[in-house]
Amino acid sequence: MRFVRFTADGSVGWGVRDGDRIHDLRAHATGVPSYGDVASAGYRNRVRDAVERGSLTTHDAEDVKALAPVAQPGKIICVGLNYHDHAEEQDEEVPEKPMLFAKAPSAVTNPGDPIVHPADVEQVDYEVELGVVIGRTARNVEEADADDYVAGYTVVNDVSARDAQFEDEQFFRGKSYDTFAPMGPALVTGDELDPNDLEVECTVNGDVKQSSTTAEFIFDVGELVEYLSHRMTLHPGDVISTGTPGGVGIFRDPPELLEPGDSVTVSVDGIGDLTNPVVSED
Repeated sequence: MRFVRFTADGSVGWGVRDGDRIHDLRAHATGVPSYGDVASAGYRNRVRDAVERGSLTTHDAEDVKALAPVAQPGKIICVGLNYHDHAEEQDEEVPEKPMLFAKAPSAVTNPGDPIVHPADVEQVDYEVELGVVIGRTARNVEEADADDYVAGYTVVNDVSARDAQFEDEQFFRGKSYDTFAPMGPALVTGDELDPNDLEVECTVNGDVKQSSTTAEFIFDVGELVEYLSHRMTLHPGDVISTGTPGGVGIFRDPPELLEPGDSVTVSVDGIGDLTNPVVSED
């Protein structure tokens, strides 16, 4: 199912998108869903029945404001160097275990909202990524059971201040400026897609910069959930950003980085397009 978080009539709601219509779950008997609800096949079946009966208020998708499916995650765990083609463009060896770093939850921003180019940064880069939203508390989960702990999948633009990364010799500041984690436009459940075989793409001003597939993953979603949950507890609403493919701006010759006035779209097949304009801090 395609769950969406949105604002309409002055308040925040959750709904199920079907074509150009959004079925408002505020009218459903269970009310606003938790991430655990979304992960539950039983809950999804009840919602599907309500949608098919036409018992929910609906909105035209063009009449609502799309929001990030997770407003402020408990944690955003990012995976570096997780595509074979990205390792190749950096002339790096394939890692033997996932390379992890954190991104501040306050970096999340909504579809359509601006990415703010900080005044103290010169090298702002784009990174299309598949986001995994945790639905149930996960500790010591085995790869084969990982799907049971996932609420769904979304699109993340892991915007990065490269000069901050290189200056600090670690990622946190460069990844965590406000607005550096656009997320959306939907939260799509695992029964709708195979997260390990999805086309991903990034365009800037309509020009394709990244084009690949999650079949290029070095560590797939199940492996990541197992690896992470054996080292830290994953909570509902936590987000795993699974890494980016080749084609990032900093490794182009010459580099092609984001500037105020640009429009960047990151897309994942089966989930949708996430577009954000770039504006100056001033």
